[in-house]
Amino acid sequence: MDTRRGIAYGVAAYVMWGLVPLFWPLLQPAGAIELLSHRFVWSLLLMVFLIVALRRVRPTLALVRNRRTALLLAVAAVTITSNWGFYIWGVNTGRVVETSLGYFINPLVSIAMGVLIFRERLRRMQWLALGVAMAAIVVLTVDYGHAPWLALVLAFSFGTYGLVKKAAGAGAFDSLTVETAYVAPLALVYLIVLGSRGHFAGNPGHMLLFAATGIVTALPLICFGAAATRVPMVTLGLLQYLAPILQFAIGVLIRHEPMSTGRWIGFSIVWVALAIFAYDAVRVARSVRGPGVLVSGPGGDLGGQFAGGERGDGDLLEDVAQG
Repeated sequence: MDTRRGIAYGVAAYVMWGLVPLFWPLLQPAGAIELLSHRFVWSLLLMVFLIVALRRVRPTLALVRNRRTALLLAVAAVTITSNWGFYIWGVNTGRVVETSLGYFINPLVSIAMGVLIFRERLRRMQWLALGVAMAAIVVLTVDYGHAPWLALVLAFSFGTYGLVKKAAGAGAFDSLTVETAYVAPLALVYLIVLGSRGHFAGNPGHMLLFAATGIVTALPLICFGAAATRVPMVTLGLLQYLAPILQFAIGVLIRHEPMSTGRWIGFSIVWVALAIFAYDAVRVARSVRGPGVLVSGPGGDLGGQFAGGERGDGDLLEDVAQG
């Protein structure tokens, strides 16, 4: 029963992340920087409320007092700012399909970064998946006339974010609160200046939607955290593809973004690479019990911060807070 609940939480998290491209256009004509600023300000307010409710104030302040951790979280704040910003910009400029590509290839990019930075050794199937993915990037580069830079920026920024968060070793809620606290003051100043110049895009209806950006950030995170404590990480590693699949469907079926023959071929090759990667992950998980694979959430909401394995029943929010 607990595993089923965990899967349900995981599906809910990734479905919400997958449907986010339907949310950001509702806030237009606000630009990407304005939306990003609102997201940080409202997310911080909600995160502060949650850590107070969960009695996580002391652990959160302890992160700031530790110089190494504080520096790592500052780097994480920079990477998540770029990830969120480019994602919002991509969605609101008609590039939802390309943003989905970024999250399709994110697990493979994380593996490549592990090889380049930590000199990790890969299995043959992982090398094969990376090779196939590189072929897909070449095909898409030829079709676009340039490298799919938005997808690459999203994948590498979130891959970097995951590595930095792993090095910091902090709880999910605690660390996200610190990260948003680093950026929110600058975001608030930007919004104040924007308003003073009469360029603020808000109205009463918009303000409610702006406030909802905090919920859009936190609610999938809560569901993901509850799932991570109840199901093996390899299961979440497979569920994570729900988000880019939904994003891709929104881009093609709802936003009617153009898909040339070359792009269909390129995406098909990416899906072959992911099938190889997923097959290898499941095969290894069956033979050796371990933490599974790194999992991620679109828009940089969370990535690889929870340990694998299962845990018994517990309060949903407390499960996430403990990370």
